[in-house]
Amino acid sequence: MGQLQGKTALITGGSRGIGRAIAKRFAAEGAAVVLVASRAGAHGDLPGTLDDAVAEIHAAGGRAAAEVCSLLDVAARADLVERAAAHFGPIDILVNNAAMQRANMPSRVSTDHRNQMFDLNVNVPMELAAQALPGMRQRGAGWILNISSATALQPVAPYRHTREAALVIAAYGASKAALNRYSEGLAHELAPEQIYVNTLAPESIVLTPGAEYVREIAQRFPDWAEPVEMMAEAALSLCSGTHVARVAYSRQWLHAQGRSVHTLDGKTVLGDAFLPADI
Repeated sequence: MGQLQGKTALITGGSRGIGRAIAKRFAAEGAAVVLVASRAGAHGDLPGTLDDAVAEIHAAGGRAAAEVCSLLDVAARADLVERAAAHFGPIDILVNNAAMQRANMPSRVSTDHRNQMFDLNVNVPMELAAQALPGMRQRGAGWILNISSATALQPVAPYRHTREAALVIAAYGASKAALNRYSEGLAHELAPEQIYVNTLAPESIVLTPGAEYVREIAQRFPDWAEPVEMMAEAALSLCSGTHVARVAYSRQWLHAQGRSVHTLDGKTVLGDAFLPADI
């Protein structure tokens, strides 16, 4: 415990799913976390809110604050890091987790949907990194973790599920491939300044609220699913070490590091093969 004591982390997409899990894991290790989402309350029928996430961390004895920001609004995101720093101080760790997927066959992705995906999945991480870098440089250290996806790589053909399932992720995967490439270049630029940039993707399906479109796949192929705790543990590893330009995948990364998966409160070691109960 205490691996992030004294650090402040900004985590986008923090109201539910992977972002919320990372926030809880970081808070359990002593970080003050600022969670970002497009609204404080409910988002349609999706369970979990930004306010709930912050309250949950407070109830566990951690420090957390909320910043409501529509990341697709260029003006709204222009000073997000500065606003976030007003809560607990300068941002030491930036986790770009918020993302958008518009699933469709590659030739049928609309211009609007393509632009939205590349704006949120690529431009926003680049802009927030640029906002955070002056403070990180001033303090002589920092960590930037961009959450990527295995869809950046073309699935093996023939796809185990359906041919269409392997194709409708192409545009989203292209945005994540762009994020990986940018992150690698940024990482090598900043490593001499002790600012560590990496990407992290789930090795398998993480069944989070909002990912219902892959639930049927996970039900048919349970070995394709992984618990959200695995991503949270891998994120902690990458945001507390000196790793440079890693395009990491959750389970593979943890095995390579010889690192155990913990519950989000950090108190219990879990086996890495357990699956979510709600598959």
